[in-house]
Amino acid sequence: MSEIKAIPRLSLDRGHADHGWLKTFHTFSFATFQDFGHERYGALRVINEDRVAAHTGFGTHSHREFEIFSYVVEGELEHKDSMGNTEVLKRGDIQLTSAGMGISHSEKAHGDRPVHFLQIWSLPSPSRLPPKYFTRHFSDAEKQDAWVRVVANVDAEGVQKDLREGSKQGEGPAPVQSPLTMYVTLLNQGKSLSQAMKGSKGYVHVVMRSGYNEGAANGATIRVAGQTLREGDGAYLHVPFASDVMIENIGDRVAEVILFDLE
Repeated sequence: MSEIKAIPRLSLDRGHADHGWLKTFHTFSFATFQDFGHERYGALRVINEDRVAAHTGFGTHSHREFEIFSYVVEGELEHKDSMGNTEVLKRGDIQLTSAGMGISHSEKAHGDRPVHFLQIWSLPSPSRLPPKYFTRHFSDAEKQDAWVRVVANVDAEGVQKDLREGSKQGEGPAPVQSPLTMYVTLLNQGKSLSQAMKGSKGYVHVVMRSGYNEGAANGATIRVAGQTLREGDGAYLHVPFASDVMIENIGDRVAEVILFDLE
């Protein structure tokens, strides 16, 4: 039986920009960073790890035909959009904007602290959908040494696809119009965790919890499919049919890990 193969995407090799108000890393080609070897993977198009200074942010701008979700790591993120949604998101919150035929929004640091969040885009399967907005909350406690499904395809089991009004409405994963599932864990030292995969591709990313670092990654350390990854690192996963991905924390601190199952 074939084994899962992991191809590292090291933090040191990601695109990087320091705009003063924004410090960002790009896993895939984005803005002025263009790397034809890292354009997308399955439906996954963007993974930006952003740190936005207090009282600044992304002003109102428009998107269409993308699924855009934000995973808040630290601080508070203020969202406003052309559908009338205004919300402040904190650690544990995930926001998903299904841009569909078009939406305008702004994302800014709320309050007197910077915000650290992951901005993730995926490509929807159907086009020309009406725009929608969803938020969910997942506590640190439920992520301890367990995979929590935070985003899943709209037709997947257990997805409440019609609840979107108000703050953190509905339970379970936010519904995405792309063939992907996003899992998150807080994996403690010496612990390991497996996840059954449905797709033939996956992607794993280790969140940079210990701070902004332009150089070689440090902080939390995990092992996946024989590869060692540190904070900011990721890996493309080639997954044989019906295989399990095993993540092991081999470092000296808690690792916040994101896993995408790309169906």
